[in-house]
Amino acid sequence: MSTLAEPPQIIPSDLLLLAYRSGIFPMSDRRDDPEVFWVEPRERAILPLDNFRCSRSLAKAVRQDRFRVTLNTAFEDVIAACAAPRPNYPESWISGRIGASYRALHMIGHAHSIECWQGDDLVGGLYGVSFDRVFCGESMFSRASNASKVALAWLVALMRRGGYELLDCQFITDHLASLGAVSLSQRLYLERLRHATTPGPSGDLAGAYSGVVEEAGASSPGKLIAQSLTQTS
Repeated sequence: MSTLAEPPQIIPSDLLLLAYRSGIFPMSDRRDDPEVFWVEPRERAILPLDNFRCSRSLAKAVRQDRFRVTLNTAFEDVIAACAAPRPNYPESWISGRIGASYRALHMIGHAHSIECWQGDDLVGGLYGVSFDRVFCGESMFSRASNASKVALAWLVALMRRGGYELLDCQFITDHLASLGAVSLSQRLYLERLRHATTPGPSGDLAGAYSGVVEEAGASSPGKLIAQSLTQTS
């Protein structure tokens, strides 16, 4: 007689947020791993919001609205796409338990996704954790050229508009470095983190997104995003 699999035990949201506020985040060894381990890198990647490198081709893709960009429309689908097998990367650190934990964070407003669409097809996006004036990027995916870069460009622009200070990218890669990410020591990262979590207004990603859509009206929201990315800070 078959039995239904039990849902994965989630990491309590208050514990998960406490970890992020302490500079720590969870990972798993494989997609079906029920266990998690906590990571505190000695070198931490961040993307300074005033240092995002928007190439001409990327700015063109954003400005022309090559993708329809939404916020928090398909959070679960974005996590599933990020956790799916990729060429040369059959496994994922995004286990069922981790995915369920971030879905719970999303339900209470502390995790967000940005989606890129072509018609009704989800072709790219990213998700991450938000608290105070910090956004911790977790993962991104792309099924069309430049889709994940457009999602990141929108994230940077919305963070600027929404009053954020720190975009955490966890680990430096050549791809992130080409977009302006830099690597900090653990000590320097924690200093930036403390500054971005001091009392004050919290970042508002949803408000920033609504503001762009309202300001654009029937025109192109991508033009506003591209313009804000190419303006000198």
